[in-house]
Amino acid sequence: MLLTACSTAKPAPMQVELSSPVPASPTQPEPATATMTFTPAPTFTPTPIPLFFTEEFNTDMGAWASFQTGGAELPNVQLENDFLRIDFPSSNAWYYAIHTAHEYSNVFVSAKFSGTPTGSLGVICDYSESNGWYEFNVSSDGTYSVLFGQWLADGIAQYTPIEISGSEYLQVGNLSYEIGLSCEGNILLPHINGKLFRKLDVTRYGLTEGKIGINASSFEEAPMIATFDWVKVGEPE
Repeated sequence: MLLTACSTAKPAPMQVELSSPVPASPTQPEPATATMTFTPAPTFTPTPIPLFFTEEFNTDMGAWASFQTGGAELPNVQLENDFLRIDFPSSNAWYYAIHTAHEYSNVFVSAKFSGTPTGSLGVICDYSESNGWYEFNVSSDGTYSVLFGQWLADGIAQYTPIEISGSEYLQVGNLSYEIGLSCEGNILLPHINGKLFRKLDVTRYGLTEGKIGINASSFEEAPMIATFDWVKVGEPE
């Protein structure tokens, strides 16, 4: 299983028309006065991303950092009709997108998505490049997995299973769900379609804070298409 200028227009040169000399008059004129007003150029400051938010994929992905593991070809990623669409042309490829704005020690990250029944989709919490991350995935074979991931090298990740099992809330051949993962210190609480179904103690792995993210993967049968409708980040439920 390897995975949001300001230009200041240059002022035009001032043109001055010189007239014929005028003889001096006995009374000198009052000196001319002028008031010059300077209008500062506008500045544009990016709107801060709130700590808790909903990403609906209708603008851009400037706050996301994405990467791939595995697979012979790069997935095609694009925003389409307010969805994040990921096309996997090759098998056994993983796509990750990490939101870079904030880190969280207690957070609930959820996503609504769908995909062709030949892969998996999931959410991520406590992501750190150096220490690892937790991810909760559901698969088209009717199973779910909670994993501890770590980078071994660029593009090479190692996964330690925390829990892999079936669930009454999953169906074989279906990959359209709303899932969530509450990460509260050393406790992980996975949800499927709004229902909490497990409580996992992950003290042994030592992660208690980090960034959130999403992932999708293809299995042996390719191509695979995954779409994310939205991602929500909030306080633990």
